[in-house]
Amino acid sequence: MDRQEATKFMLDCLRTMLARNGSDLFITADFPPACKIDGRMTPLSDRTLSSVQTSVLVRAIMNDRQVRDYEAHKECNFAISPQGIGRFRVNAFIQQGLSGAVLRTITSSIPELDDLNLPPVLKDLIMTKRGLILVVGGTGSGKSTSLAAMIGHRNKNSYGHIITIEDPVEYVHPHRNCLITQREVGVDTESWDAALMNTLRQAPDVILIGEIRARETMEHAINFAETGHLCLSTLHANSANQALDRIINLFPEERRVQLLMDLSLNLKAVISQRLLPCSSGGRIAAIEIMINSPLIQDLIFKGDVHGIKAIMKKSRELGMQTFDMALFALYEAGKISYEDALRSADSMNELRLAIKLEGHEAQGRDMFADVEGYSIVKDGEDLIPDVPLFGAPPPRPAPPSGATSETSGGVPFGQPETSTGLAVETTGPALVYQAGVRKERSN
Repeated sequence: MDRQEATKFMLDCLRTMLARNGSDLFITADFPPACKIDGRMTPLSDRTLSSVQTSVLVRAIMNDRQVRDYEAHKECNFAISPQGIGRFRVNAFIQQGLSGAVLRTITSSIPELDDLNLPPVLKDLIMTKRGLILVVGGTGSGKSTSLAAMIGHRNKNSYGHIITIEDPVEYVHPHRNCLITQREVGVDTESWDAALMNTLRQAPDVILIGEIRARETMEHAINFAETGHLCLSTLHANSANQALDRIINLFPEERRVQLLMDLSLNLKAVISQRLLPCSSGGRIAAIEIMINSPLIQDLIFKGDVHGIKAIMKKSRELGMQTFDMALFALYEAGKISYEDALRSADSMNELRLAIKLEGHEAQGRDMFADVEGYSIVKDGEDLIPDVPLFGAPPPRPAPPSGATSETSGGVPFGQPETSTGLAVETTGPALVYQAGVRKERSN
């Protein structure tokens, strides 16, 4: 197979992948060319590639500089845009001494936030003047797509200068109301550090850093936010808590007090996402959103990142939500299956209980809310406060005259009982959870 034949073969594979709505093309020895369709590996032919063929195929899509870089470092990242086909992000690598590559589809048009079914609060976040916004998730979770949609929204609805520094540049943004400067590491600049050091001299309003991999990059991101710019970046983490843990662990112990203070003052939000199979086909994102409210700011300053999730559960009115809240909403809307919801949950038992309550006892109520007077009690004490984790439940019908609440110590129905500063009404029987047994307590 010569270079011309290899190039034609690769282009044919890319066309076939796009025709079948695939997301990633895989080229590796002793396996057929294959692509991921809705997250599932699917061979494109029954023809197994030899090691010689994969070596030629991988190099066929490189220019001379990329070939030299690949042979020198055994890794190479770049993007290609074959005419009439599309744009793809390429990672070429060596595995067991043999060549391989993964080519990811990059949509040529900039996606809209609404089309991606992303929470409306992201529109507000991207329009803020300053701060640090992190989009986190695993590989292939759609971080780049969400960031592209956010940058596109800012581009259409504000005026200013947006700079992106990426390796490689994925989505190519047109100039609209904003001037867009996109720099690719290794092509337009020698290194991440060189590009980031000179960014503030280019009078930016918004700075997108493709990925935070090292302490130095994190320091630049915080500095951009401190100097009055909006900075966005990605990080490999599964949740807001894990993202903050990763950031803290980038720094030595003696610098963490200053880091926590800087983060508490400059972090705007952490957006975490996971892709799940959609009931109607394709995939849909479940989004966790942590916004740096005063309560969360205080926890970050103290280094208590593991207390953040409890605040998120009670802060829906601020635009926050946990993964389990997002999964519950997607399941309730019929967009994901019960099995996929539980499989992706942070707390499978908590989500299962919420779905069960919603299905049998609390139609239309918020997940984990204190619905119809049901509480979780043990030895006469609530295991959780009488504050719904996902917001207040709808108004309840007036109870019979003279009735009393079992869980409120004899307070007549309709008279609120104060718990953690909020008025909570309890009606109906209480449920007792003892040794895993769920039973109704008689009046």
